[in-house]
Amino acid sequence: METQPTDDEVRRRHNVLRAFFDEAGRLRTIPARRAKRLIVLDHLAQLFEPGERFEETEVNRRLRDVHADVAALRRQLVDDGFLTRDRGVYWRSGGSVDLS
Repeated sequence: METQPTDDEVRRRHNVLRAFFDEAGRLRTIPARRAKRLIVLDHLAQLFEPGERFEETEVNRRLRDVHADVAALRRQLVDDGFLTRDRGVYWRSGGSVDLS
């Protein structure tokens, strides 16, 4: 059973995203602290619809719209379980899902 995030969790997520993304939605820097990086990666996972498969070129294109270092973002999304990769094909395997 999924639980709703607390007001403090929602506020923390909002503050982290505001600190690391500019007004245009571009990622300024990749957070060094893991807790903050996971919030940013969860946000980036929303670029990929659950159940769809993506070629690496499409993953790169979507990430490039957000930050120049697509290789680092792609690797971190895979390493932290937000995306899964098999033979150059990626799919979303983690991250939050908005059910509303």
